Amino acid sequence: MEGHSGKLIFGKLGGKDIMAMQGRFHYYEGYDMKEVTFPERIMYELGIETLFVSNASGGMNPDFKIGDLMIIDDHINFFPEHPLHGKNFPTGPRFPDMHEAYDGQLRTLADKIAKEKGIRVVHGVYVGVQGPTFETPAEYRMYHRVGGDAVGMSTVPEVIVARHCGIKVFGMSIITDLGIEGQPVEVSHEEVQAAANKAQPLMTEIMSEIIKRS
Repeated sequence: MEGHSGKLIFGKLGGKDIMAMQGRFHYYEGYDMKEVTFPERIMYELGIETLFVSNASGGMNPDFKIGDLMIIDDHINFFPEHPLHGKNFPTGPRFPDMHEAYDGQLRTLADKIAKEKGIRVVHGVYVGVQGPTFETPAEYRMYHRVGGDAVGMSTVPEVIVARHCGIKVFGMSIITDLGIEGQPVEVSHEEVQAAANKAQPLMTEIMSEIIKRS
């Protein structure tokens, strides 16, 4: 996986037991949704109570800048396969409620921490798509007009399964490129990685502090 080493790391942070995924399975790599979300099933069995997710995404909100940290308030699922399709796992109901996929208290805490540390954060709706192509200008326009602020190729399936398991979720996107209407810009994987690497320490600072305080 480009940009992902695919390791599981176990340790402690802020006095709490944590499990970290250094990389993830992506639908665009050819995995099915059961495989993409298998780590969240393992997390549930290990007793994980809160899932922190992050991603690199293309910003569609004209107020966003490259390098911004977007706290995910909600998502729109454009994946062609649903992670809960098929026989229902006994970890949750057949039709799980998704009115608060991303925990409100954790989002409020993140805002407080960011303000204390002088870190710029924005809020928005994340649109999950299958990839692996970056979006066309017309696709950026469509996703923005249906309510999206950022678009990426991950996160949504994992969050759905985590919520089905009763795991709380906090999500953050690094805005690594922009697809703002009327301002078409070419983008490469290398540019996305460079922007993500630059913003990642600030995101890590916020997430680490959330773990300590929550």
